[in-house]
Amino acid sequence: MSLRKYLTSRVFFVQVLIALAIIAALGYLFMHWLTFTTDHGHEIAVPNLSKLTEEQVEEKLDELDLDYVLLDSVDFRSDFPQFSVVEQDPSPGTKVKVGRKVYIKINASGFSSVRIPDLIEKTYREAVPTLKALGLEEGTVTYVPNLGKDMVLEMRFKGRNLKVGDRVLKSSKIDLVLGDGKMSYEEEESATDSLVTPIEEIPVDEQ
Repeated sequence: MSLRKYLTSRVFFVQVLIALAIIAALGYLFMHWLTFTTDHGHEIAVPNLSKLTEEQVEEKLDELDLDYVLLDSVDFRSDFPQFSVVEQDPSPGTKVKVGRKVYIKINASGFSSVRIPDLIEKTYREAVPTLKALGLEEGTVTYVPNLGKDMVLEMRFKGRNLKVGDRVLKSSKIDLVLGDGKMSYEEEESATDSLVTPIEEIPVDEQ
């Protein structure tokens, strides 16, 4: 039988159909095997672990066949309980496979303390970013007559004056006393002179 006749024969078409059936069956079996090995369709939504203790996290994730890794503690945040979860990865609602690890960060037990920087004679624009960089907050701002406009003259905390190097807890509000820039140079000199107590001259006894 010639090749042309074979390609147009019934036997050839039957063999082609058989080959296609075998390929389809193998493809079907392969897809099922792939689904089984990757556990496709059996994903778990990551729960919200915010404000839970580490013990509560372990209990909750065990029920879902998930695991966790404690990365670190973060600076104390007053809106979260002590030693509770502040951050998690993956985020709540994310679909993950069984056995996936959830990474968490725990709130510290309390605020740490920081040293008061030298802000005296710094401008208001310089002072505020410095406070925030240290984890402190801007408190009440008051103005007093002084030649330097918006210049820091005093730092206060809960009514008491602060000195450079004093320690306060993070998140404390630092009150600033600033110059209003309305005092002239002559007035400032006069105010300074008025604070100086004159020395009484003592007469020298004649010999």
